[in-house]
Formats: sequence, C-alpha cells, structure tokens
Amino acid sequence: MSTEADVLPAEAQELEADQGHYVTASLCGKDVRVIPPGAWRMSWQRALKAGDFDVFAAKVMHPDDFLLFEELDPTNDMFGEFVADAASKSGETLGKSSGPSRSSKTTRKR
Repeated sequence: MSTEADVLPAEAQELEADQGHYVTASLCGKDVRVIPPGAWRMSWQRALKAGDFDVFAAKVMHPDDFLLFEELDPTNDMFGEFVADAASKSGETLGKSSGPSRSSKTTRKR
C-alpha cells in the first residue's frame, strides 16, 4: 500500500545524507532506525499530533523499518512508547523545547 506520505528512496537517502545517521528506538520490542528527533520536520509532528501514525512513521523511519512497522501493526499504546523512546534520543520529550535562553544582560526601563 503506497501513499503520498511514503518516503521515496531518493528522499530517504537525502535525509540520511543530511543527518549522517539514524538513531535506534524500540517498537514492540524490535529495534527500528529513525531520523534523530531534532531533525523531524514540523509537518511530520503535525501528522503525529493529528493521529496519522502511518504518515509520521513513513517520514521518520528508515524505509526498510517502515515495512516492519506495517508488519507489527502496533497498538496506540505501543506506538506512543515508540515515539517516547525515539524522542528520548534527543534528551527531552516532544513539545518541551527549552527555547532560546534569556539574555544575561538586564534591560533598563526608560
């Protein structure tokens, strides 16, 4: 089953070249390769938040591992654990960006 959201081999190669590697996360007890969470596009995260797990998985997983994802057919809880594990690879949970740091200089009121 092929959808528009599937990562094309050329796109996967480009992403891997840009990132230099994948990190490993656990899905149903199996290791799958994912693009490092810091490199996830906003549109991919919107798909995740909208519950479109197939689109999200197709974008963040190595193409060979996406086939395993389809085969495993995880439950929502299992997929949530996978996303949390993948997000932990960046050292923080999704949606909890530290944001820009405050300036150490004080601003004088006029």
